[in-house]
Amino acid sequence: MTEAPEARTAPTFVVRVGEWLYRILGWKCVGATPPHAKYVVIAAPHTSNWDGVLLLAAAAMLRLNLSFFGKHTLFRGPLGWVLRSLGGIPLDRSRNQSFVRQAVDWFRNTDRFALGVAPEGTRQLTRGWKTGFYYIALQAGVPVVLGYIDYSRKEAGLRPEVLIPTGDIEKDFEILRRHYAGCRGYHPERQGPIAPLPSAGAAQERSDEGWANVTEEAP
Repeated sequence: MTEAPEARTAPTFVVRVGEWLYRILGWKCVGATPPHAKYVVIAAPHTSNWDGVLLLAAAAMLRLNLSFFGKHTLFRGPLGWVLRSLGGIPLDRSRNQSFVRQAVDWFRNTDRFALGVAPEGTRQLTRGWKTGFYYIALQAGVPVVLGYIDYSRKEAGLRPEVLIPTGDIEKDFEILRRHYAGCRGYHPERQGPIAPLPSAGAAQERSDEGWANVTEEAP
Protein backbone atom coordinates (compact mmCIF):
# COMPACT_ATOMS: atom_id res chain seq x y z
CA MET A 1 0.00 0.00 0.00
CA THR A 2 1.30 3.43 -0.90
CA GLU A 3 1.00 6.27 1.58
CA ALA A 4 -2.09 8.43 1.21
CA PRO A 5 -1.52 11.70 -0.69
CA GLU A 6 -1.08 14.76 1.45
CA ALA A 7 -4.34 16.70 1.69
CA ARG A 8 -3.91 20.21 0.34
CA THR A 9 -6.01 23.32 0.50
CA ALA A 10 -5.53 25.68 -2.43
CA PRO A 11 -3.13 28.59 -1.80
CA THR A 12 -4.72 31.99 -1.22
CA PHE A 13 -3.61 33.28 -4.64
CA VAL A 14 -5.48 30.39 -6.32
CA VAL A 15 -8.62 31.30 -4.35
CA ARG A 16 -8.28 34.90 -5.53
CA VAL A 17 -7.80 33.78 -9.14
CA GLY A 18 -10.91 31.63 -8.83
CA GLU A 19 -12.94 34.54 -7.49
CA TRP A 20 -11.68 36.78 -10.29
CA LEU A 21 -12.48 34.18 -12.95
CA TYR A 22 -16.01 33.62 -11.70
CA ARG A 23 -16.62 37.34 -11.48
CA ILE A 24 -15.55 38.15 -15.05
CA LEU A 25 -17.44 35.14 -16.45
CA GLY A 26 -20.57 35.94 -14.46
CA TRP A 27 -20.53 32.59 -12.64
CA LYS A 28 -21.55 31.69 -9.10
CA CYS A 29 -19.87 29.28 -6.69
CA VAL A 30 -22.49 27.40 -4.68
CA GLY A 31 -22.26 25.34 -1.49
CA ALA A 32 -20.14 25.03 1.61
CA THR A 33 -17.17 23.04 2.85
CA PRO A 34 -18.41 19.52 3.74
CA PRO A 35 -18.42 18.80 7.48
CA HIS A 36 -17.25 15.22 6.98
CA ALA A 37 -13.74 14.13 7.91
CA LYS A 38 -13.66 11.67 4.99
CA TYR A 39 -15.60 11.64 1.76
CA VAL A 40 -15.54 11.03 -1.97
CA VAL A 41 -16.62 14.04 -4.03
CA ILE A 42 -17.79 13.50 -7.59
CA ALA A 43 -17.95 16.15 -10.33
CA ALA A 44 -20.40 16.01 -13.23
CA PRO A 45 -21.23 16.51 -16.00
CA HIS A 46 -17.84 16.47 -17.69
CA THR A 47 -17.94 17.50 -21.35
CA SER A 48 -15.21 20.16 -21.75
CA ASN A 49 -11.72 21.15 -20.65
CA TRP A 50 -13.35 24.19 -19.08
CA ASP A 51 -14.95 21.91 -16.48
CA GLY A 52 -11.63 21.25 -14.77
CA VAL A 53 -10.75 24.94 -14.61
CA LEU A 54 -14.12 25.99 -13.21
CA LEU A 55 -14.43 23.08 -10.79
CA LEU A 56 -10.91 23.47 -9.42
CA ALA A 57 -11.64 27.17 -8.94
CA ALA A 58 -14.83 26.26 -7.06
CA ALA A 59 -12.94 23.74 -4.92
CA ALA A 60 -10.41 26.44 -4.05
CA MET A 61 -13.10 28.95 -3.10
CA LEU A 62 -14.92 26.34 -1.00
CA ARG A 63 -11.59 25.53 0.71
CA LEU A 64 -11.85 21.85 -0.05
CA ASN A 65 -8.91 19.91 1.35
CA LEU A 66 -8.81 17.11 -1.19
CA SER A 67 -6.88 14.99 -3.65
CA PHE A 68 -8.17 14.15 -7.11
CA PHE A 69 -7.42 11.78 -9.93
CA GLY A 70 -6.47 13.18 -13.33
CA LYS A 71 -5.31 11.71 -16.63
CA HIS A 72 -1.55 11.17 -16.35
CA THR A 73 -0.80 13.05 -19.57
CA LEU A 74 -2.04 16.27 -17.95
CA PHE A 75 0.76 16.12 -15.40
CA ARG A 76 3.54 17.02 -17.81
CA GLY A 77 5.41 20.31 -17.64
CA PRO A 78 4.28 23.38 -15.69
CA LEU A 79 0.62 22.26 -15.65
CA GLY A 80 1.67 19.09 -13.85
CA TRP A 81 3.28 21.14 -11.09
CA VAL A 82 0.12 23.21 -10.71
CA LEU A 83 -2.13 20.13 -10.59
CA ARG A 84 0.06 18.38 -8.03
CA SER A 85 0.14 21.50 -5.87
CA LEU A 86 -3.67 21.38 -5.84
CA GLY A 87 -3.77 17.70 -4.85
CA GLY A 88 -3.72 16.04 -8.26
CA ILE A 89 -2.86 12.34 -8.59
CA PRO A 90 -1.81 11.09 -12.07
CA LEU A 91 -4.00 8.19 -13.25
CA ASP A 92 -2.59 5.96 -15.99
CA ARG A 93 -5.38 3.70 -17.24
CA SER A 94 -2.96 1.66 -19.37
CA ARG A 95 -1.30 0.20 -16.27
CA ASN A 96 -2.70 -2.84 -14.50
CA GLN A 97 -3.31 -1.29 -11.09
CA SER A 98 -6.21 -1.41 -8.65
CA PHE A 99 -6.77 2.27 -7.97
CA VAL A 100 -10.02 1.41 -6.21
CA ARG A 101 -8.31 -0.79 -3.65
CA GLN A 102 -5.54 1.74 -3.16
CA ALA A 103 -8.03 4.54 -2.51
CA VAL A 104 -9.94 2.41 0.01
CA ASP A 105 -6.68 1.76 1.87
CA TRP A 106 -6.01 5.51 1.97
CA PHE A 107 -9.39 6.13 3.57
CA ARG A 108 -8.99 3.31 6.08
CA ASN A 109 -5.54 4.44 7.20
CA THR A 110 -6.03 8.20 7.59
CA ASP A 111 -8.10 10.32 9.94
CA ARG A 112 -9.03 12.91 7.33
CA PHE A 113 -9.12 12.34 3.59
CA ALA A 114 -11.19 13.53 0.63
CA LEU A 115 -10.92 12.24 -2.92
CA GLY A 116 -12.33 13.94 -6.04
CA VAL A 117 -13.45 11.87 -9.03
CA ALA A 118 -15.09 12.64 -12.39
CA PRO A 119 -17.27 9.52 -12.80
CA GLU A 120 -17.70 9.90 -16.56
CA GLY A 121 -13.94 9.55 -16.91
CA THR A 122 -13.83 11.42 -20.25
CA ARG A 123 -15.13 14.52 -21.98
CA GLN A 124 -16.69 12.40 -24.73
CA LEU A 125 -20.13 10.79 -24.84
CA THR A 126 -20.27 7.66 -22.67
CA ARG A 127 -22.79 4.88 -22.05
CA GLY A 128 -22.77 5.66 -18.33
CA TRP A 129 -20.62 6.38 -15.30
CA LYS A 130 -17.65 4.36 -14.13
CA THR A 131 -18.43 2.88 -10.74
CA GLY A 132 -15.02 3.14 -9.08
CA PHE A 133 -16.10 6.15 -7.00
CA TYR A 134 -19.14 4.24 -5.74
CA TYR A 135 -17.23 1.17 -4.59
CA ILE A 136 -14.51 3.27 -2.99
CA ALA A 137 -17.14 5.05 -0.88
CA LEU A 138 -19.06 1.84 -0.15
CA GLN A 139 -16.04 -0.17 1.00
CA ALA A 140 -14.46 2.75 2.89
CA GLY A 141 -17.78 3.60 4.59
CA VAL A 142 -17.72 7.27 3.55
CA PRO A 143 -20.36 9.51 1.93
CA VAL A 144 -20.35 10.70 -1.67
CA VAL A 145 -20.47 14.50 -1.85
CA LEU A 146 -22.22 15.75 -4.98
CA GLY A 147 -20.13 18.25 -6.90
CA TYR A 148 -21.65 19.69 -10.06
CA ILE A 149 -21.27 22.19 -12.86
CA ASP A 150 -24.19 23.74 -14.72
CA TYR A 151 -23.57 25.94 -17.76
CA SER A 152 -27.26 26.83 -18.10
CA ARG A 153 -27.21 28.56 -14.70
CA LYS A 154 -23.52 29.51 -14.78
CA GLU A 155 -22.82 27.92 -11.43
CA ALA A 156 -20.67 25.20 -9.95
CA GLY A 157 -20.11 23.82 -6.49
CA LEU A 158 -21.58 21.28 -4.09
CA ARG A 159 -25.10 20.08 -3.44
CA PRO A 160 -26.17 20.19 0.24
CA GLU A 161 -27.23 16.52 0.01
CA VAL A 162 -24.83 13.57 0.10
CA LEU A 163 -25.21 9.99 -1.07
CA ILE A 164 -24.63 7.24 1.48
CA PRO A 165 -23.97 4.11 -0.62
CA THR A 166 -26.20 1.22 0.40
CA GLY A 167 -24.80 -1.49 -1.85
CA ASP A 168 -27.93 -1.35 -4.04
CA ILE A 169 -26.21 0.45 -6.89
CA GLU A 170 -29.29 0.75 -9.11
CA LYS A 171 -31.29 2.39 -6.33
CA ASP A 172 -28.40 4.70 -5.41
CA PHE A 173 -27.89 5.74 -9.02
CA GLU A 174 -31.56 6.69 -9.18
CA ILE A 175 -30.80 9.22 -6.42
CA LEU A 176 -27.86 10.54 -8.45
CA ARG A 177 -30.06 10.90 -11.54
CA ARG A 178 -32.50 13.08 -9.59
CA HIS A 179 -29.77 15.37 -8.28
CA TYR A 180 -28.02 15.82 -11.64
CA ALA A 181 -31.12 15.91 -13.85
CA GLY A 182 -31.04 19.68 -14.36
CA CYS A 183 -27.31 20.11 -14.88
CA ARG A 184 -26.23 21.01 -18.42
CA GLY A 185 -22.68 20.57 -19.61
CA TYR A 186 -20.77 22.85 -21.98
CA HIS A 187 -21.50 20.28 -24.68
CA PRO A 188 -24.92 18.83 -23.74
CA GLU A 189 -24.75 16.38 -26.65
CA ARG A 190 -21.83 14.66 -24.89
CA GLN A 191 -23.79 13.95 -21.71
CA GLY A 192 -24.50 10.25 -21.46
CA PRO A 193 -26.96 8.52 -19.14
CA ILE A 194 -26.34 8.54 -15.40
CA ALA A 195 -26.21 4.77 -15.08
CA PRO A 196 -23.58 2.37 -13.72
CA LEU A 197 -21.35 1.06 -16.49
CA PRO A 198 -21.25 -2.74 -16.52
CA SER A 199 -17.87 -4.42 -16.43
CA ALA A 200 -16.36 -7.86 -16.33
CA GLY A 201 -15.20 -7.21 -12.76
CA ALA A 202 -18.46 -5.81 -11.43
CA ALA A 203 -19.39 -8.91 -9.46
CA GLN A 204 -15.98 -9.01 -7.82
CA GLU A 205 -16.21 -5.38 -6.73
CA ARG A 206 -18.61 -6.45 -4.02
CA SER A 207 -16.02 -8.43 -2.08
CA ASP A 208 -12.66 -7.53 -0.58
CA GLU A 209 -11.11 -10.54 -2.32
CA GLY A 210 -12.03 -9.14 -5.71
CA TRP A 211 -10.47 -5.70 -5.33
CA ALA A 212 -7.22 -6.52 -7.09
CA ASN A 213 -9.07 -7.52 -10.26
CA VAL A 214 -11.08 -4.31 -10.65
CA THR A 215 -8.68 -2.36 -12.84
CA GLU A 216 -11.22 -1.45 -15.51
CA GLU A 217 -13.35 0.25 -12.89
CA ALA A 218 -10.71 2.71 -11.73
CA PRO A 219 -12.36 6.11 -11.23
